[in-house]
Amino acid sequence: MPMIDLREQAERRTPEQTLSHMRTFELSLKFSAGIWYFSPSASRFHAKYGNDLTIEQRLDIAAGLAKHGLGAMEAHYPNEINEENAALWRSFTQASGVRLLTIIPLLFWDAAFEFGSLSNPDSRIRGEAIERTKRALRLNREFDTDFAVVWPGIDGYENGFGMDFAGARRRFAEGLAEAMDAVPGVRIAFEPKPYEPRGRILYGTTPEGVLLGRDVEGVLRTPENSRLLGEGHRLCCMNPEVGHVLMGYEDPAYAFSWPLSEGRLAHTHWNSQPLGNYDQDLGVGVVSPEHAEAILYTLKMHGYKGWFGIDINPERTPIEIALRNSFDALRAANDRINSLDHESILFAHTQPGRARGWLEGYLLRARASRPERLGSWPKPA
Repeated sequence: MPMIDLREQAERRTPEQTLSHMRTFELSLKFSAGIWYFSPSASRFHAKYGNDLTIEQRLDIAAGLAKHGLGAMEAHYPNEINEENAALWRSFTQASGVRLLTIIPLLFWDAAFEFGSLSNPDSRIRGEAIERTKRALRLNREFDTDFAVVWPGIDGYENGFGMDFAGARRRFAEGLAEAMDAVPGVRIAFEPKPYEPRGRILYGTTPEGVLLGRDVEGVLRTPENSRLLGEGHRLCCMNPEVGHVLMGYEDPAYAFSWPLSEGRLAHTHWNSQPLGNYDQDLGVGVVSPEHAEAILYTLKMHGYKGWFGIDINPERTPIEIALRNSFDALRAANDRINSLDHESILFAHTQPGRARGWLEGYLLRARASRPERLGSWPKPA
């Protein structure tokens, strides 16, 4: 598959062009899911609430969800997909029509990575992380995936006293670039998270993820990667997750606009989350559904054409129900934003002095089940 073109995400439009775009462009809600949460996860606070499922059993469930909108799966290398079970995954994709969207190098679980993976100060351990990343990228290429998500969950620190922060960031960026140059043409979708399991994770916020992309691309050297960069493609892109963004006290819509403005938004991960707090991975729309609407509106403004990955931890809900609820939450939110008065909203954006409080009142009515009870609300002028 040729490199997916993200460049138009960064296109700048006049207000008139933006209005035309908003009236004609609609998001295509293509849903993916992570194989990891199809089986109960371990917790240090309680026993598992269900039986462990094999990869085969999980894929059977995924196949049954295709009729409800599941179009792709995401998996980690080497614990969920590897060279030995690759044939199983190929059979699944062929039989179900559900494709494999990304293969993620597992860089946070192994005891060897206790003090970091790509950023580890021990060159031997760091080399193991780089080699694992290379193998994962090769498998991505074999399966013709869209990108490889990279999450640096164990690369960070708790005690910042005397920490060589710049050195840790440099090791991580250069290690990722080394793997990318070894398997050129495979795009990275970096996923920031501010904390957990480390007290502070490297490149933990959305703008830091943008900076990582620039740092990595600045040291890529192979001819194929250099050619793609020369054509304006981004290779170290992003996969922001709603919950992680809120853990870092970022505003979700504004955060997602960062990679969009550079043509770096390769993928999106969806759930819901209280502001701050631990990583809860609640279903989409369970908390603050207005966040989902605002993100979708921003994605629509930038012409996002990628997938909507559901990343949840449905401890007390069957996975089939939890995923269908999240699909439907996004469908309903997308219907709401498509029905909005884009002309008046853009007027409020560009001439706020002439539309004081208008947008708040308009959205109240747009979300109300009986808007007629709230009184009329004329267009701003």
